[in-house]
Amino acid sequence: MAKLNSTQDLSDKDPQLTKEEMAARREEITEFYKDNIPHLEIQADYEMLLAQIEKSRAERMQAQMYMAQQYASQKEGGVDPNSEEGKAFQEAMSKAVNPE
Repeated sequence: MAKLNSTQDLSDKDPQLTKEEMAARREEITEFYKDNIPHLEIQADYEMLLAQIEKSRAERMQAQMYMAQQYASQKEGGVDPNSEEGKAFQEAMSKAVNPE
């Protein structure tokens, strides 16, 4: 309860700042934001790189799933794995799973 009363006391007071104090406060706030811009730009670059990595991982996973589905349908009685088409598919599959 004591904290509630103290916060009420603070909110009841309406600080009246002079024009000079307002200007100084505005300048202080502006300087604070200007000082933090380089850090935020670095953080934005970091977040963009993370997003690109996640997108690449999702695309790779999707490609691997597609290749696995194609391989499974091939095994069920489609293309002979020893044929030229089957060997080309297996080579593409191994490259997709183990990119170097």
